[in-house]
Formats: sequence, structure tokens, C-alpha cells
Amino acid sequence: MTGEHAFIRALRAIACDPAARGLADDAAVLVLGGETLVLTLDTVVEGVHYLPGDPPADVAWKLVAVNVSDLCAKAATPVGCLYSHALGEAEWDAAFLAGLDAACRHFAIPLLGGDTVRMPAAAPRSFSLTALGTGPRDAPVPCRTAARGGDRLWVSGTIGDAGLGLAAARDRRAGEPAALARLVARYRRPCPDPRLGAALAPLVHAMMDVSDGLLVDAARMAEASGAALRIALDAVPLSAALVAVAGDTRQARLAATTAGDDYELLFTAPAEHTARIRETASALDRPLTPIGVVETGHGLSLTHDGEDIPLPRRLGYEH
Repeated sequence: MTGEHAFIRALRAIACDPAARGLADDAAVLVLGGETLVLTLDTVVEGVHYLPGDPPADVAWKLVAVNVSDLCAKAATPVGCLYSHALGEAEWDAAFLAGLDAACRHFAIPLLGGDTVRMPAAAPRSFSLTALGTGPRDAPVPCRTAARGGDRLWVSGTIGDAGLGLAAARDRRAGEPAALARLVARYRRPCPDPRLGAALAPLVHAMMDVSDGLLVDAARMAEASGAALRIALDAVPLSAALVAVAGDTRQARLAATTAGDDYELLFTAPAEHTARIRETASALDRPLTPIGVVETGHGLSLTHDGEDIPLPRRLGYEH
């Protein structure tokens, strides 16, 4: 058994409760006394999800944000979190807690408890957080398995900033300083918005967050839905900061769509909901961009300037 995909397949024999949703999603959905509870857990590991030199306050922020992103994809309103802390140097831990406090306040997700552990000497730090939220009252909890032929495929925000920000933080990439700073901030402090997921819930068929790369996550949605997703690479929204540093070539767009750490929403919706989706984008001041379509068939395909192009060998990050 190798790789994340194979391991999750094996876990499905154990996670057989309906709340687990067949492990086809990034969150569990539990109905208790008429209330829908959404639960998710994410871990960040030094050297894997963040650089050893990243500011500890930013590590804490990211730990909270990636879990809130999962709640957002389920249209859930945060209600609280639990986390596990790997104890280390007192000064580092104090800065981490300051970042944790700032993130919990920003995302309105109170800390309810957790655990502390002592890591072996020289071991990489690892932090886990479990986030809890309440599901939407006026719509089903969205999933990644419900994309339908004829749907439009949409994405929120801009894609690729965090991946280029990671490269800049790691390699001191050359470029305009203000643009590089914005990209690094997108990598270190993602900002999902739970209001957006909740507002989109009545309008979408399938929805998930983009965490490992737009292309690999779109491929996962296609597989889970038993559908074909066609993405127009030239329609994928890029930020001015990314274009200033990397340009707007086909290669730059392929790099952006395979980089990961975006924590934006990827969703499908019927064409007749387009006007309401645009109204939602305007009301919440969050760009929502149509980037493709759902078709009958299976898998992911890509076009650029109206022409079919081959998929890159690597679609995104996989453990």
C-alpha cells in the first residue's frame, strides 16, 4: 500500500458510518437531534506544510485556516475547535499562541480544548486541529460527488499565489518586492470565508476546497462525481502579483494550477444560477470565476485558447 489514495481506499472498510460519507469528502457530516454537525481535522507538519523558518504565528494561522477552509466547502458555520500542540521553545510557543488567538478571532472559531505533547529531540513539529461547524439550514451540505453534466465549473479568488509565495519564501525568488510580499502572505496566511460557502450552498451541486492544486482537486471531483470536468486554462483567475512575478504564459498557468495551498472554493452549478452567483460574489467582495464545464464521461481535460492540451504529468500535491 503506497500513497494517500491507496491508504484512504483501505480506510473506507473501517469508516463505514454514513457520517463518514465514504471518505469521499474532506469532512464528516453528523446529524444529531435534527442539527447537522460538520467535523474536519487537518495537520500541519514542519518541512511538509510549512517551512522551518516560517514565523510561528503564521504556522498557527495556517493550521486554523486550512480547517476553516474545509468547513467553508461544506457551507458550515464554525462553532469551535480542538488542537494538539507539540511543545518546543517557550518563545516560539508564545508566538504560536499569539497567532492562534488572532486566527480564532478572525474566523470566529473559539478554541474549546485539545492536547499537548513533547516531541523527541530534533523531530519536526506537528500540529493537528479539529474544527466543528453547523451545516446550512436551507440547503443540503455540499459534497464533491454531485457534479452534473451541463453544470458550469467555478472557482473563487485567484489561483497559484500560495505556490509561488512558497517558492519565494524558500528560494528568495527575484521579483517586484511588493508583489512577492503579497504572494508570501497568501502562502502563510490563507483567508477562506465561511460566509461564501454558506451563501453558495443553495446554488451549487458539488463543492470542495482547493488545497492540493486546482487540477488534482478537480480530478478528484470528477472521479467522485463519475463525471468529466473540462477546464479552460486561460479562464483560471490569476492575481496581478502572480502575473507581475511569473507572467501569464501557458507554463505559468500550468504551474499555478498544480501548485496547491490556495484554499479557494471549487464548485459546479447549473447555468441558470449564474446571475445569483455573480450577485453573491459582489455582496461578499470575493471574485467567483467560471473556468469550465461538467460533461458526461469521466476524468479531467484541459484547453487553452480554445484548443485541447495534454494534462501535465503532475496535477498537484499528493502525500
